[in-house]
Amino acid sequence: MSRGTPHDSASDETVMLAVRQGEVGRLGELFERHHLALFDFLSRTTGDRAAAEDLVQDVFVRILKYRGTYRDDGCFEAWLYRIARNARTDYFKRRRPIEPLGLHDVDPPAMGPGPQQQLEARREADRVRQALQQLPDDKRELLVLAKYRGLKYERIAAILDVEVGAVKVRVHRAVKDLRAILEDQTWNAKKSGTNLRPV
Repeated sequence: MSRGTPHDSASDETVMLAVRQGEVGRLGELFERHHLALFDFLSRTTGDRAAAEDLVQDVFVRILKYRGTYRDDGCFEAWLYRIARNARTDYFKRRRPIEPLGLHDVDPPAMGPGPQQQLEARREADRVRQALQQLPDDKRELLVLAKYRGLKYERIAAILDVEVGAVKVRVHRAVKDLRAILEDQTWNAKKSGTNLRPV
């Protein structure tokens, strides 16, 4: 195991303060820590992997450009996701809306004991992803933050600049709407005779 540098254990906030004060080379530390999670958030909320890749780069360019606006008492992750949300909004203002995700655009292949289990897991992931794309943007974003990114309600509240109670209510409603879409998909599949054969 290689010996770590003194910077290795620095918090995101400490590193960001250093960047703000002119140590711009340390932005690479924040990129390494957050770019995968940011890509996952953006690919799930936009439904477009290529757009998500561009947006991740844009987010870090904006961090560098607006580093002077970072507050000493601010949570870096909340600030990061606010920048990401703004970058995504600006991206779609400049471009036409995109088509929903293809079947295999975001999730890696599911790991299972065998091909049949992997296929079933993949089909279920596809169903959920397609249902997610049918939600309004704000509800899709909430579910990605809470369920896929695993952020606590307090952190989401900081990102969205709302009360924690409001986040809980909105997530509950978004889950309910997603469940309704999935149930509707199942009912339509059975009605049309296109549901999956039992194993």
